[in-house]
Amino acid sequence: MKTQPFHLSLAMAGGVTLASMIALNSHMAFFSSPLLASWVAHGIGAVVSLIVLMIASILIGKKISLLPKTKTPIWAYLGGIPGAFTVILAAITVNSPLGLSGSLALIMAGQVLFGLVCDSFGLFGLAKRTVNSHDFIALILMVAGCLMTLFGRG
Repeated sequence: MKTQPFHLSLAMAGGVTLASMIALNSHMAFFSSPLLASWVAHGIGAVVSLIVLMIASILIGKKISLLPKTKTPIWAYLGGIPGAFTVILAAITVNSPLGLSGSLALIMAGQVLFGLVCDSFGLFGLAKRTVNSHDFIALILMVAGCLMTLFGRG
């Protein structure tokens, strides 16, 4: 399947929103705690998701079901657990000497590395994708960029 510019734009927007979320939650954690920041982020996120769902239902003109169409494996409901830890861990690291850019660089490197593992083994029900030399070169370049971000501050 060919990658479309629309999908590239959505992925980029996802990166911007992730960075914004981490920056805002870290700021809240600075004044309270990483755990409270995670609770608030997920609570507000749930409310916003419900509002978006209602608006989408109106725009589409039919009710969007909150129930899965097919039997869903129980482990598929556990995505909130790593989400909560993402908020907590990012809030801690952003408020450390790593700062936002260092934290995001390491978060992104971890995401790509784990993504390659998931693709390679078809984890979490994903289609298996052969990891090739281009993937490893991209990972090495990403780690190099990460190191430059972390240690290139003058």
